[in-house]
Amino acid sequence: MTPTSAMPAIDRTDVEATLYRVAISAFTYYPDKEAEEPGYTIGEDVDWCLAPIAGLLAERSNELLMAIRIMITEPTANRQEFIAVLAALAKE
Repeated sequence: MTPTSAMPAIDRTDVEATLYRVAISAFTYYPDKEAEEPGYTIGEDVDWCLAPIAGLLAERSNELLMAIRIMITEPTANRQEFIAVLAALAKE
């Protein structure tokens, strides 16, 4: 996932809220969470993380959804690239 000039600029607080939610979700996630916590789904966490910016990125939401899912579930995922993409979305 790489930022492009065609991507809309988003308020910095929304970008920071998204990054915060991804961090919290990744920190509290563990592989058997869906089995051990009735009613929990990873999709629920992904939707919560994407909520601050979802309406602004309709054409890129699937790409962001997959990236967020990876950030939550894969401890070795490249977080620097993800943070750079989010930062590039923010209005200066």
